[in-house]
Amino acid sequence: MKSLFEEMGGTYVLGEDGMYYPELLLSTEEPARYGKYGMLRKSYLKEYRSSLYITLMQEGKLNNHLNEIDDTAHKQLERLMKQMMEKQGVDEALKARDQLGWVCAVNNIRNAAEEVIFSTMIYV
Repeated sequence: MKSLFEEMGGTYVLGEDGMYYPELLLSTEEPARYGKYGMLRKSYLKEYRSSLYITLMQEGKLNNHLNEIDDTAHKQLERLMKQMMEKQGVDEALKARDQLGWVCAVNNIRNAAEEVIFSTMIYV
């Protein structure tokens, strides 16, 4: 008769003392190094996509997923901001001419770029 542990795919290993112990594997998941966007994605998954969150956690893929989202979001933000700044003429000449206007324009561009990131990567 198999134990519940064996029925679920677990195995036992014979110890030096002649006793059988469950063979438990340590997680090979990469360490968490994500920042703002990874944390936002994690909160979203926990609250609105709990089954995906639990699956990623059980498979040891949660940190990998969050690290990847965070890295991709930062690259996307840089690229979008650069494109939007070029299109709107927000450059060093504007910064020299009107510092406050430049700061306002860059903040608006950052907010718009983050909205794109939120709707395409974080809250999906």
